Amino acid sequence: MAAPDGRRLVIAVDGPAAAGKGTLARALAGCLGLPYLDTGLLYRVVGRRMLDAGLDPSADASGEAATLRAEDLARGDLRTPEVDRAASRVAGQPAVRAALLQFQRSFGAAHGAVLDGRDIGTVIFPDAAVKLFISASHRARAERRWLQLNAHRSPADGEREAEIAAVEAELVARDAADSGREVAPLRAADDAVRIDTDRLDADAVLAEALRIVRARVG
Repeated sequence: MAAPDGRRLVIAVDGPAAAGKGTLARALAGCLGLPYLDTGLLYRVVGRRMLDAGLDPSADASGEAATLRAEDLARGDLRTPEVDRAASRVAGQPAVRAALLQFQRSFGAAHGAVLDGRDIGTVIFPDAAVKLFISASHRARAERRWLQLNAHRSPADGEREAEIAAVEAELVARDAADSGREVAPLRAADDAVRIDTDRLDADAVLAEALRIVRARVG
């Protein structure tokens, strides 16, 4: 599948954590037969490696970014609140973003791709044929993230509410950090189409995204 100008089709899916952009991007890639890259995992890996080394994620993490390996993306310990915070800190470092920039662009340029992250449509592929910005309320996102982390638990209602509130506070802080950083802040590209997922299930979000893609590229 190609973009209208004949280039490889790149679809940028941006948005905050736990809004549903990863679920959408994976499904969209499958429907369209395109490769998929969760670019947020790149920063999670760098943050995780800084923590593993006993280093402050706010310190220079460019060395860890430069030596990132594809197999690092398969780690099972990349979606915890601690790694959320570490990823946000390393993502604000210009040297880290520069080290990972070419990896992302090469991935998309090779065969076309669906990429999700926070700056795909604004920095990585500002000329992407389709740009989507996925959003949801803090509460909805907190519930989704809590379920991701606690799929096999059945805590009492009071404990569950307290844990979801804590996750929500983490997301609010993460949004503030991501939106307020000087380098590649989280924001919707001017030409991105917004999809709010609060009242939509995954199938409905995918259907809307496919409608948008077909309107843009046929």
